[in-house]
Order: sequence, then C-alpha cells, then structure tokens
Amino acid sequence: MKEIAKNLSLLIQLDVDAVYSYDQVIKEVDDPVIRDQLNMYRRDHMRHIDELSRIMASLGETPIKRMPDFKGFLTPGFMTLLNLTGTEGALRGLESNEKVASKIYHDARSWYMPPEIKDLIEKHSNDEYEHVRYIQERLGVISTPIR
Repeated sequence: MKEIAKNLSLLIQLDVDAVYSYDQVIKEVDDPVIRDQLNMYRRDHMRHIDELSRIMASLGETPIKRMPDFKGFLTPGFMTLLNLTGTEGALRGLESNEKVASKIYHDARSWYMPPEIKDLIEKHSNDEYEHVRYIQERLGVISTPIR
C-alpha cells in the first residue's frame, strides 16, 4: 500500500503543479475560446487531484497538501512560463508542461495498481493526451502565417 500511496502522491503533485501552471498562463491568453478551453483543462487537473486524493484516503493514507512543488518550477517548462506573454507564448509554455504530465501518466499505466485505480489512471492519461493534442493544434493554427 505504501508504494501505491507514494505513486498516487506523485500524480497528485503533478496535477497540483499543472493547476498552478494554468493559473499563471490563463491570464495571458487573449483569445476567449482558447481561454475557456484552458479553464476546462485546469478543471480536469483539479478533478484528477480530487479523485486521486479520495483513493488515497480510502487506502487509509493521507493525501498530500495541495501546494505547488517549487522544486518543479526550476524545470525549463516552468521557467518558460515565467517569461510568457500572449496566447502563443502561454500555449508554448503549457505544451512543454503538458508533455511531461502526459508522459508520466502514460508511464503510470504500467505501475502495479488495483484494477479500479488503473482504470482511473488510464482515464487521466487520456485527458493529458487530449490537453497536448489541443495545445499543439492551436499552436499550429496560431503559428501558420496567413496567406
């Protein structure tokens, strides 16, 4: 159980840090459609935190505090976020962070977990994939010169 709780804590921290990233970035996005979508993805991360925290509690473990991990803010993606302005810059910073989250969730699918937890991690992994796909799609539209 301790190993499962440790792994769930890692995922919760990943989502807590993602929420913080979205908080920093959303205010830089001037396109209301993209801003609304990013707010929805922020809510996905909040849901991940809630669902994983409930599982930890059901295992008799105390979920981690919902505080950003400032060590994580030294990574290139977070450093990029600090210097961003505008929709394109905000999306570029989020793309880097969401790629990391997507990879970690993808890898988490192979961790030993009871089936109901594996199913939830699979669902969260799919959310992360969708976040990256949308951001990259929007960047392709923004970065393509108008002819």
